[in-house]
Amino acid sequence: MEIDQAAKCLAELGHTTRLQVFRLLVKAGSAGVPVGSIQAELDIPGSTLTHHISRLVQVGLVVQRREGRTLFCIAQYSGLNQLIEFLKDECCVNEGG
Repeated sequence: MEIDQAAKCLAELGHTTRLQVFRLLVKAGSAGVPVGSIQAELDIPGSTLTHHISRLVQVGLVVQRREGRTLFCIAQYSGLNQLIEFLKDECCVNEGG
């Protein structure tokens, strides 16, 4: 992951609501969570939730899948893992030794 992409991901996760959404999706695993359930759990208006999910989708941390009339949101663990690896990539390289 390049620094620009990492910065974008961190910026999106830096918003309280988006971080709440993402944590909810991470807890759910690969099955994802219906948008209506996210809305009920976080008690936020649908249009507001759509905005926040869209921002997470744009940076590659979330994907959406439609099953019939239900729209599921799924955390992209590959994006999360890339971000974590970016953050710890050079951990402690400047320690004396």
